[in-house]
Amino acid sequence: MSQTVDRALSILPLLAEGPADLGRVAERLGVHKSTALRLLRTLHEHGLVYRQQDQRYRLGARLFALAQEAVENLDVREIAHPHLVQLNDRVGHTVHLAVHEEGEVLYIDKVDSRYPVRMYSRIGKPVALTVAAVAKLLLSDLPEHERRTLAERLDYPMYTPRSTPNAAAFLRELAVVREQGWATDLGGHEESINCIGAPIRGTDGRVVAAMSVSAPNVVVTAEELLALLPLLRRTADAISREYSGTAVPETHTAPPKEAS
Repeated sequence: MSQTVDRALSILPLLAEGPADLGRVAERLGVHKSTALRLLRTLHEHGLVYRQQDQRYRLGARLFALAQEAVENLDVREIAHPHLVQLNDRVGHTVHLAVHEEGEVLYIDKVDSRYPVRMYSRIGKPVALTVAAVAKLLLSDLPEHERRTLAERLDYPMYTPRSTPNAAAFLRELAVVREQGWATDLGGHEESINCIGAPIRGTDGRVVAAMSVSAPNVVVTAEELLALLPLLRRTADAISREYSGTAVPETHTAPPKEAS
């Protein structure tokens, strides 16, 4: 890398710590003030730094606009898909990716199981909000007042005896999911299908998508599926790191026998 470019880029993390004057910038870079001033002027011309009235410099609005634009243009499906395929290769079960858009949770990607028994789900299809593992993950990340408002206006169809029966139960379940960082649907939508889910997070730590592994109980028991939760969570963490460009601690905790 060019020494000039390297020095200019080194100014940005310094200013991320807070406004700094010319002397501090020059000292941090180990250069003369005239060199530091030239670099700062160039960054200022491009809107990446801003000179305050007290003559100190701070990060410029253009830098934040570029970062926001980059995040908005990220395609979580494109980033996640190779990971979904790799996970499917390892476990053989159906893998889904879902997002929350305009009041619905939609599947945006799916890798089918390798055995003859297939799940009836398709890309673009809304999921059952009150029972699906991916829905619980995405909705649990909403602010509390939004969770409560949503829970109170939803219907609670009893797909099976294990479906969520009412708003109070749903809010309790979302609170557990929010705390533990994973979710399940153990026969809540279809008695013969079990599902485990994990969140994918963006740069701000918010849940931007959720992924799941689903399997019929004629293939694996609920306990056997739950044993895959650490692998699922590590996969979701890997997608989060790639999507956000930040370090997301890997998950190693094994799940309990019973899940929410």
